[in-house]
Amino acid sequence: MAKLGIIVASTRPGRIGLPVAQWFEGEARTHGGFAEVDLIDLAEVALPFMNEPSHPRLGQYTHQHTKDWSARIAGVDALVFVMPEYNHGYNAELKNAIDYLHNEWLYKPVGFVSYGGVAAGTRALQMVKQVVTAVKMTPVVEAVNIPFVFEFLDEEQQVRPNEIMVSSAKAMLDELVRVEATLRPLRQA
Repeated sequence: MAKLGIIVASTRPGRIGLPVAQWFEGEARTHGGFAEVDLIDLAEVALPFMNEPSHPRLGQYTHQHTKDWSARIAGVDALVFVMPEYNHGYNAELKNAIDYLHNEWLYKPVGFVSYGGVAAGTRALQMVKQVVTAVKMTPVVEAVNIPFVFEFLDEEQQVRPNEIMVSSAKAMLDELVRVEATLRPLRQA
C-alpha cells in the first residue's frame, strides 16, 4: 500500500493549520487506505525562500535543506495540502515548498483541506490547482473545505468536526487511493 504525505502549509505563530492537519491525519489513519501517513509541517521543514542555483528539474541540489525536502516528498505516493486562504490566495510558504522541487511531485495525486472564513479557503484552492498541475500532480475533485473554521475548534484548539467534514475526508481519501493506484505506473516508468 501507498504512503500519504499531509503538508501543513501555514507556518505563522498561532496558526490553526496544525490542529486541522492533526484532525485530518487521524481521519487518514482511521480510513486505512494508506500504509503510512506522514504529517509534514512546513514550519518544521523551515525552507528558506528558494536559494538553489539550478532549476529543480535537474535535481542538482546544493543545500542540505533541499536534499532533505526532496527525500521527504520522494518518499510519499499521494499528498494532501492543509491550507489557509490569505487575501483570496494561498500562502507563500506553500508556493515556495512546491517550487523547490520538480520530479518529486510528478504523477502524484493531491487532495486539499482548505479552511478560512465564509469561502472556506476555496479561492486559494482554485489558485493552487494551477500550480500543482504545472508539476504534473493530479488534483482530485473531492476536498474538505472548512468555512468559519474557528467554530470547529474547542478550548484546547482541537478540531471538533461535523458530519460533512468527516464524510468529505472519507470521500477524498477514497479518491486519493484510486488515483494513486492509477498513476503508480507513471511514477515507476
